[in-house]
Amino acid sequence: MEYVSRVPRPPLDGLIDDLYYLEGAPPYARLMLPPSPSALLIVNLGAPFRIRAGTDIETAEYADGCVVTMPTRAFEFGYPPGTRSVGGHFKPWGLAPFLPMPAAELCDRPVTVEQVWGRSAIAELRDRLAAAAGPYEMLTLLEEELMRRLCETAGLGLVRHTSSVIAAASGAVAIGDLSVAAGVSSTHLAQRFKELIGVTPKRLARTWRFTSSVFGINPAEPIDWGDLAGGAGYFDQAHFGHEFRAFTGLTPTRYVEVRRRFLREHPGHVLDGWPLPAD
Repeated sequence: MEYVSRVPRPPLDGLIDDLYYLEGAPPYARLMLPPSPSALLIVNLGAPFRIRAGTDIETAEYADGCVVTMPTRAFEFGYPPGTRSVGGHFKPWGLAPFLPMPAAELCDRPVTVEQVWGRSAIAELRDRLAAAAGPYEMLTLLEEELMRRLCETAGLGLVRHTSSVIAAASGAVAIGDLSVAAGVSSTHLAQRFKELIGVTPKRLARTWRFTSSVFGINPAEPIDWGDLAGGAGYFDQAHFGHEFRAFTGLTPTRYVEVRRRFLREHPGHVLDGWPLPAD
């Protein structure tokens, strides 16, 4: 697969980690994406893909692309044999200035780009992207579209600052201290988080802690689960295992087995590191 990415220019860089172009045959027809402190926008330029947002939700097809606010559960992506898209990995609060509705309405409910921006707008954007000379021109076109759609968002500074504190501590923070430091009530802070991110500060902290523990795993080496759990701020190894199953549906040891399968079958693949084979 070909993967091209870059950080957008200010002020988008305060909302988006990177804009990317992806094309080619996926390593697996179905990939499982554990929750992470990130939101996602995909503009699809190929055949439709499918998303299943949790085991209790039916798989849905997305032709024009999708918008995914910060998830609380693992998603399953089903790719066509040849996929082609451009998109962006957004910071937890990053989608808020581009949404016409509160982020909480989309929590664990991916929607098409048409449902957010309208049919004519996404059709025009897809046509311009399809006619672009290559990946870098596509990323510029997407960046320009996002710049045009950027809106002032009430409470964004509060949510961004508090989220950054949570991120800096890898989720190991006392939630009550966050509202005190911000000078607002815990109810007000939670409300703003749900409006702009889709989840509460507590849920964001849990997700950051889980993500940090996953990135602390080197599947190519022996793993001391007790040290890993303690370093990530979990009470004990049992707490760590419970959280791991809640976020992925897998035990930590099974997760590593699946990661090792990916490494073995597709060494050096551009998607290695977070998605897991769901086949």
